[in-house]
Amino acid sequence: MPIPQGPFTGRTVTDLARELRDRKTTSVDLVEQALGAVAVLDPALNAFVTVDAGGALEAARRADEELSGGGDRGPLHGLPVAVKDMIMVAGVPATMGSRHFAGYVPEADAACVTALREAGAVVVGKTTTHEFAYGPTGDRSATGPSRNPWDPERMSGGSSGGSGAAVAAGMVPLALGTDTGGSVRIPAAVCGIAGFKPAYDAIPADGVFPLSTTLDHVGVLAGTPDDCLIAYRHLAGDGGGPGREGTEPVRVAWLDPGAVFDGDPRVTRTVRAASGAADEVRLSEEVAAELRETYLAIQSCETAAVHAERLERAPELFDAEVLERLRAAAELPGWRYVRALEARRRLAGTVGALFERHDVLALPAVPIVAPPVGAREMEVDGRSVAVRPALLALTSPWNVLGFPALTVPAGTVDDLPVGLQLVCRPGDEPLLFEAAARADAARTARTAG
Repeated sequence: MPIPQGPFTGRTVTDLARELRDRKTTSVDLVEQALGAVAVLDPALNAFVTVDAGGALEAARRADEELSGGGDRGPLHGLPVAVKDMIMVAGVPATMGSRHFAGYVPEADAACVTALREAGAVVVGKTTTHEFAYGPTGDRSATGPSRNPWDPERMSGGSSGGSGAAVAAGMVPLALGTDTGGSVRIPAAVCGIAGFKPAYDAIPADGVFPLSTTLDHVGVLAGTPDDCLIAYRHLAGDGGGPGREGTEPVRVAWLDPGAVFDGDPRVTRTVRAASGAADEVRLSEEVAAELRETYLAIQSCETAAVHAERLERAPELFDAEVLERLRAAAELPGWRYVRALEARRRLAGTVGALFERHDVLALPAVPIVAPPVGAREMEVDGRSVAVRPALLALTSPWNVLGFPALTVPAGTVDDLPVGLQLVCRPGDEPLLFEAAARADAARTARTAG
């Protein structure tokens, strides 16, 4: 099946901004293109939960009037964007993928949506999320699973799977997601686009329904790393971090994923070739195991706290799999949470030492290709692998530590996309995007050759 080619496939934020300012298009035209693409493509992908056609067209008309009058809010001005259904948009239903919130309509925008609007972006709709964002597979939602544009029988990843599918299919050029253990980077990797999880709290999470308050991040999905960076600079509210000083080349080291998760060797080879890394570093198996246990303890306890009343009052409204996971999370003793918070501080120093001689670490975002929708086990290199741990294995450590992480396309395995994940210390974001640009240029050269 050919990959959907929506109106925004191959058109970057910079391209669209130029078209608007050269009067080759209007914001109303772009929004109408997005709405038309959703009408045609979304029935097969289920990327969108709600489309706000009236509100989007009204906002687009205002954006056009501002531009015509000399008011220019920057590169996002007039561009259609989508927002994950965990993020509040005033006057637009927010379901969190759950029957618990059927009919709920928030009265105020989340802080990140306010920032988008202030930058002139036009919200066209809300995208599908795994119920309450509690799952990396993206296929447990009250409105059904989101599907991968490369193969609708495959997962689009979770929990921001709708945002990933919407961008990958070219329905919109940019979408917001949330990322607690990889929920921006996993869909980006398996859908063949870019996804950026910034440092913890770099983008305010006010107005975002929580999954795990000390692990939650707001992130961006787009066609290119540059588009992620443009959006991030507006969302972060401070220019997106410091600029780079000096002209030394970015020092990229390959972080051997073997100690963390034994994935598909074909994925590892493909991503390693795309990384451009000259050196190699490694986490010990003990540190990798402690990161995994720390993540699970923090997420489980914080998520159980968020849903305690719903679990008691109306458990039947949860998806059965999500309910089972929540009940297991509620059984975790409090001392595990306290110890996990202590371990988190120590692990930040241990893992941070990997950056003493390198600026950026490179590794796969996801160690397997996109699994079939509904699969919980799949065969990888002749053995059975549990899907959920596989999807989370290489992304969740950076939520525990709060380090910025960017996923970019690295190639394909079995005609499905795989992603290169680049990680840096907070404050080194310019180096992260520079490394991404270098990897993308090298990939383009290989493809052209």
